[in-house]
Amino acid sequence: MAQLYFYYSAMNAGKSTALLQSSYNYNEKGMRTLIYTSRIDNRCGIARVSSRIGLSSIAKLYHLNTLILKEIDSEHARDPVHCVLIDESQFLTRKQVKELSIVVDKLNIPVLCYGLRTDFRGELFSGSLYLLAWSDKLIELKTICYCGRKANMVLRLNPTGKPILSGKQIEIGGNEKYVSVCRKHYFTALEDSCLTT
Repeated sequence: MAQLYFYYSAMNAGKSTALLQSSYNYNEKGMRTLIYTSRIDNRCGIARVSSRIGLSSIAKLYHLNTLILKEIDSEHARDPVHCVLIDESQFLTRKQVKELSIVVDKLNIPVLCYGLRTDFRGELFSGSLYLLAWSDKLIELKTICYCGRKANMVLRLNPTGKPILSGKQIEIGGNEKYVSVCRKHYFTALEDSCLTT
């Protein structure tokens, strides 16, 4: 029986690597996968999922208006799909998460979503909110803070490396703009920067 999975973490926990490995495992058994990534994250090129350790794959793009159920249903009718994998799933809309639930429940195709749980303010992304609420399986991928504890928060840094709490929720960037830390060092960094929540 197919299920909806949400693999979540802070940044740099290996989400894209895990996604690519899962797709490879299906492909190795002769099964077809569909990989999606968000159109707004083009750091590694357009229509591509890439990991920091050098793995990559071509991907379909989704954006706020993508009718993801319709696309997957059409692909499945043309050539059976055995698994759908979504990178950057924090950017999904409520409607898209519901559509992915229908892919699982009606088309009987497993859907594996990989994304951030919270933003730099410690608040849930829309996609993450509904994935946490509706997924059959929640799996935390772990990374570590510089102190060695589990990192479960993300700091956004200004150009001088100071943590900030202002700005749009979505601002694409990598290690030059974000750092994953434990909760203790998240709040300590904000206090040291004279910021309040």
